[in-house]
Amino acid sequence: MAASADFSFTVGTRLDGRHGRTGVIRTPHGEIATPAFIPVGTKATVKAVLPETMKELGAQALLANAYHLYLQPGADIVDEAGGLGAFMNWRGPTFTDSGGFQVMSLGVGFKKVLAMESVDVRSDDVIAKGKERLATVDDDGVTFRSHLDGSKHRFTPEVSMGIQHQLGADIMFAFDELTTLMNTRGYQEESLRRTHEWAQRCLDEHERLTTARAHRPYQALFAVIQGAQYEDLRRKACRELEELRGAEGTEFDGYGIGGALEKHNLGAIVGWCCDELPEAKPRHMLGISEPEDFFAAVENGADTFDCVNPSRVARNAAIYVPDGRFNINTSRFRRDFTPIDADCDCYTCAHYTRAYLHHLFKAKEMLAATLCTIHNERFTVRLVDRIRESIDGGYYDEFKAETLGRWGSRTRSS
Repeated sequence: MAASADFSFTVGTRLDGRHGRTGVIRTPHGEIATPAFIPVGTKATVKAVLPETMKELGAQALLANAYHLYLQPGADIVDEAGGLGAFMNWRGPTFTDSGGFQVMSLGVGFKKVLAMESVDVRSDDVIAKGKERLATVDDDGVTFRSHLDGSKHRFTPEVSMGIQHQLGADIMFAFDELTTLMNTRGYQEESLRRTHEWAQRCLDEHERLTTARAHRPYQALFAVIQGAQYEDLRRKACRELEELRGAEGTEFDGYGIGGALEKHNLGAIVGWCCDELPEAKPRHMLGISEPEDFFAAVENGADTFDCVNPSRVARNAAIYVPDGRFNINTSRFRRDFTPIDADCDCYTCAHYTRAYLHHLFKAKEMLAATLCTIHNERFTVRLVDRIRESIDGGYYDEFKAETLGRWGSRTRSS
């Protein structure tokens, strides 16, 4: 079963002596120039912003969540609508994650953070303080209760593949088990074995469903690399996933680098993985959005990234600017009639002032979330675009030094 006519990746400019590169991912719904930031529209929407607006601010693709869309409105409804893009009126490429993160994180009650320091540990039974465990894992899959109404559900690799095929995204991810930094080495090894077995089942089911749904455009399947912060486990996972094949020879189209890690180890972990992974396939870094993380991931070989953070913090009045992050709802902006960032080309900065945004938050107006999300998403998309341009232009190191030298200066000077 060949997918090359519908999905491909071409490497462009390489960073000297490093895994970093530019490239182009080609999908049935358009191309993605990499490195690229993929904004998250969890429930088939980037909260508070029109899909058309996301296109205008430079988003090349959007990512939605299989878990949430399975619970509401149902993957079958999205399928009947013609797939995720048609359902949400987004004409570009789309991604869906497997639901594995949400099944486990909502089930055990910890938030999506790199190091997960906020959890209370009881051996390998990790659960956030004051939370009831809503998910249990076995070798076949995960049984969980809906965070919406408490109803009981079960995800297996086959179920996740079925949901994602119905959602119809151009790029989807194999079902994996989420672990935390608090789990023991022994549990990480056991989880890696389980995730590897699930990856094979995902590949087999993906092959079957691709044939059965030949009337739909081809959907690329990415494996997810786990292993926490253990170099040998990360490398082992990469090698073993690359060796997997379906019954008709189908292999993974790309890779997602996920799992538990500490921020200061991000670059090293991406580098370990990219030492082992084939250059001809794209690599997606799950869940990062801070400038320093982008540079660490890009130069070590990651091609695309997703994160909810730009929109999430915007709804809480947190604004990104080149020298750091600040809260627009504090009193010092009450009479500040300047844009968020005079050098930003987003719609919000072109038309509105800090004082107006401050007023909207104080008045609890919905427009506050819309305008601030537009700015934060544009800031993030544009930053990764400029990283890509700097690699192609041969001035990556200078751009990195300038950007990170300025980033955080607001915090350092306060």
